[in-house]
Amino acid sequence: MHANSRPVTSAQSGPHHNLAALAAKHAREPFRKPPAAYSQAAFERLLTTWDGRAPVLLDAGCGTGASTRALARLHPRCLAIGVDQSAARLAQGANAARADGAQEPENLLLLRADVVDFWALLGRQGMRLAYHYLLYPNPWPKPAQLMRRWPAHPAFPAMLALGGQLECRSNWKVYVEEFAQALQVLCGAAPDCEAWMPDDPLTPFERKYRDSGHALWRARVALDAANALRAAA
Repeated sequence: MHANSRPVTSAQSGPHHNLAALAAKHAREPFRKPPAAYSQAAFERLLTTWDGRAPVLLDAGCGTGASTRALARLHPRCLAIGVDQSAARLAQGANAARADGAQEPENLLLLRADVVDFWALLGRQGMRLAYHYLLYPNPWPKPAQLMRRWPAHPAFPAMLALGGQLECRSNWKVYVEEFAQALQVLCGAAPDCEAWMPDDPLTPFERKYRDSGHALWRARVALDAANALRAAA
């Protein structure tokens, strides 16, 4: 990717005025979308791969899987799962990895699935995550696109219930601010939000945005502690 990406532009200069109400509504009304057949097949593959003991890391919306490969090497004790809806992107990543000649991490599992389905299937199985990454999701920056962003999505409460160390990165500050606000509503604790400039980018988009001079942001929260705080309130 060339370093010529334009920054996110939006009529919003801060969190959407409807976000808090939407987050609270989604907490009251569980999202019950039936999983697609291909998502169910991917989840069954996970169950046959996981030994039931290794901590689980999820890279949600992993694209080509470049970030999942990097995370698998950073967390060798974990089963690092990358989930993406696009078979073409996953195949592109596999082809690039073969061309590079590097050996694939033994703790890597890349799956084609709808991540919303996958979150629900993990929850129904009673599985909990050690680490959970949302790396540069589509910002959907128009105010009318609010519900396309994860903090306002009906599946957000189910995703938070998976626990673990959750990290979201974006090149749009408003996105991580909304992420923090939705967490405050649902868990009673806001994550740490900070400007972020990586020396070694995890994803091709992170590298492109950094090299294009964008401001980068991340939000991190220990969800098990946040959920415990909420339960005690």
